[in-house]
Formats: sequence, structure tokens, C-alpha cells
Amino acid sequence: MTELPLLLLDVDGPLNPYAAVPQEQPAGYRTHHLRPDFRLNRFPGRPAEEVEPLRLWLNPGHGPELLGLPFELVWATAWQHEANSLIAPLVGLPELPYVPWPRIDQEEPDGLHWKTRVLVEWAAGRPFVWVDDELGPQDTEWIAAHHPGPAATFRIDPRIGLRAEDFATLRGWARAEVGAGA
Repeated sequence: MTELPLLLLDVDGPLNPYAAVPQEQPAGYRTHHLRPDFRLNRFPGRPAEEVEPLRLWLNPGHGPELLGLPFELVWATAWQHEANSLIAPLVGLPELPYVPWPRIDQEEPDGLHWKTRVLVEWAAGRPFVWVDDELGPQDTEWIAAHHPGPAATFRIDPRIGLRAEDFATLRGWARAEVGAGA
């Protein structure tokens, strides 16, 4: 059996449309307030209960939709391992592998996203789609020049998050590029 392509999934933007109008919870989403480690680490020495939690809108239907795609799902998010304990249960996903970051949110000198080089190295030549809200054309170009297998970047509007047509696009890419899910 052929290995499935990887779907490298960010949380904030694709699953959590954090930039949506604050007073209008998107339809189908539920509100959650969470304190992940990367948030707590920004306030060293403060007790966790004193750090304001992040407001997330998550859609419990996204997990089943993602599991129905012909991909191996991987967290590619600053949430890292906490995506499994804090996000996965809220959207209906099992524990997934995650990309460990050597550093988070550091500027790259050439304008690449801070995840780009790490994701290409982590994928180790396997076909992948990277789903994120912070992608730019320079990331797509760099991946095309440095990744030997099929790869695509899929930018999600952080005001909207993943939609039905996005799942169809991802399914179509897997079929066209690697024959997965055909």
C-alpha cells in the first residue's frame, strides 16, 4: 500500500477562525477558553490562572471531515503536543503526530515563514499539503525549490477557517498529485 500524503495542519486560522468578527461566533463553532504552554511561557513567573486564556472558536465537525480526507494528519502548529490534549478532543480528532519546533515565531531573514524550513525537513521528501493562515508566495516558491516530492501550500483565511470547499480542494489535490483516495 502506498503511503498517504501528509496534511500539515495549523490550528489558529484553519481550525480557529480567530480573526472573525469578535461579536459573531461563526455558525457551527463553539467557544473555548484555553491556556496552552506557549501562551503561559510569555508570562514567566505568573500563575497560570492569572494569564488570560485564549478565546478559540472550534467546529466539532472539522475532525470527522479531516479524518475523511486521504491524508496522514499531522499537527504543524505552535500548540505542538498540546494540540492533542487541548484541541483534538474538541474537534473530534484522535492523537496525531506533531512537528516539534526548535523555536516558535522567530523572524526569518529572507521573509520565509518560521515553519517553512522545518516542515520541509520534517516531511523528508514525502508528499504534503501545508494548511496555514500565514503562508506567503515566498514559502510556496521555497518549498517548490527545496522539496523533492509533490507539495502544496494552502492558505486559509483566518476570518473564516476551513470550509466545505476547502475539504474538496484538499481531496482533489491528493487524488491528482499522488492518487490517494481515488
